[in-house]
Amino acid sequence: MTKSRINFFEVERAGINTTFQDSGRKNLNHIGIPASGVMDIRNYMLANALLKKDLNSPVIEFAYQGPLLKYNGEKIYFVITGNVQFQIIKSNKEIIDGESYKVFSIENKDQIDIQSTNKSVYGYLSISEDLLLDKTWGSISTNTKARIGSNNGEKLSNSQKINIDHKNNNTSLTKLNYINSKIEYIRVIKATNFDYFTEKAQEYFFNSEFKVTKLSDRMGMRLEGKNLENNVSTNIKSEGLVKGVVQVPSDGNPIIMLADHGTIGGYPKIANVISADLDKLVQMTPGSIIKFKQVTLEEAEKLFKFYNLETNNLISQIS
Repeated sequence: MTKSRINFFEVERAGINTTFQDSGRKNLNHIGIPASGVMDIRNYMLANALLKKDLNSPVIEFAYQGPLLKYNGEKIYFVITGNVQFQIIKSNKEIIDGESYKVFSIENKDQIDIQSTNKSVYGYLSISEDLLLDKTWGSISTNTKARIGSNNGEKLSNSQKINIDHKNNNTSLTKLNYINSKIEYIRVIKATNFDYFTEKAQEYFFNSEFKVTKLSDRMGMRLEGKNLENNVSTNIKSEGLVKGVVQVPSDGNPIIMLADHGTIGGYPKIANVISADLDKLVQMTPGSIIKFKQVTLEEAEKLFKFYNLETNNLISQIS
């Protein structure tokens, strides 16, 4: 029996916010552990699908500027998804311009230089082999706020090594023609405290524009806009939170909870972003304008079924 070989990446540049992620942790909110996991679920699944891997396999998630990785070992394959600009720097100094949703090969001493995302936030790097990472509560996902997950709950850092279990997986040089589209409105359903807000605030919420601020991360997205006045209470007894819920603190500016959100919170909740729109929401850069549109629960369920159908159709196109 042939023993698998350990190969590795050297992190020459870690990037701004580079972490290991998978589909996240399940059913731990009751003990204060958030789900975490990837921010953009479709791009994550497509990255693994292009390499014929389990769709829940670990990936490297990066934001804005990604990492510069030098590979040490035998030939492997990789793919990057999202609106991403990157290059492959071969060991002989030849430079190959990268293309998202296309499988490339790299060999010993080659480098992957993930330079930036393009008018978006998150991108994903998946490789044909297994990243050797420790699980915490059934997931490798890194939550840097809580220091939970692989890599000691930390972002990637310069000069560290990422070990890879090389098993000579068979991978084809596959490509998927896919464009990340944008939508005019982020669709929401009313949340439990919707009636805490004045009629004028409710009207503002659905008929005004909000700007994504720089105070946004994997935990939450802070918005600026017209003050959403609360005529009942700006603080409530702490209640459970879910991804996509829109809380409104006393300053009247909404905060949308994202992958690493706290499991409870005491700000009134005006709305909840539907699951079908979360991928597009998280890719909105600071300065982007958000407009909300109300849908019913039944409409939200139908839209999520369509989102899943569309994702499965994309995966089925990969040969």
